[in-house]
Amino acid sequence: MNYRVAVLTLSDKGARGVRKDRSGPAVAELVCAAGFEVVYQKLLSDDLEAMQAELARLCDEHVCDLLLTTGGTGFSSRDVTPEATLAVAERQANGIAEAMRWHSLTITPRAMLSRGVSVLRKQTLIVNLPGSEKAVREHLSYLLPVLPHALGILTGRENECGGDGAQCAPAIEEAE
Repeated sequence: MNYRVAVLTLSDKGARGVRKDRSGPAVAELVCAAGFEVVYQKLLSDDLEAMQAELARLCDEHVCDLLLTTGGTGFSSRDVTPEATLAVAERQANGIAEAMRWHSLTITPRAMLSRGVSVLRKQTLIVNLPGSEKAVREHLSYLLPVLPHALGILTGRENECGGDGAQCAPAIEEAE
């Protein structure tokens, strides 16, 4: 599989050193255990312009196939991760965010307070995860099994196929 993952933790308190980042390392641990390669990890403050610039840079420079953010998806006035993500989006991938919220609602009614989104930019999938380690683990346990196929289609390593769960054949380039 060998998909490259970038992990961005978005937290004012974490960036100031007031709170230890537990969710970013949890994301990295879980995706590595699932066979992905973490190629970049960073902690940023909840600054809209800085987030937008970093999200765009990681996608435009093809640093990663999957960009997972953690934090900044709640109702606080500084929680602007979804806004930064939507600002750099070329296409939306609403089903991912909706499915994660639905799954999380089976665990806690507070899941309806998540504003996280999922989008595509170039050949990178960006997914906003909550900021708590517990929620990150719950979301990724649900999401990780589907990601190889999603990334395979996005990066052209797989063809689209029917929904019967069958493995897709690798993409074949057409002769010019």
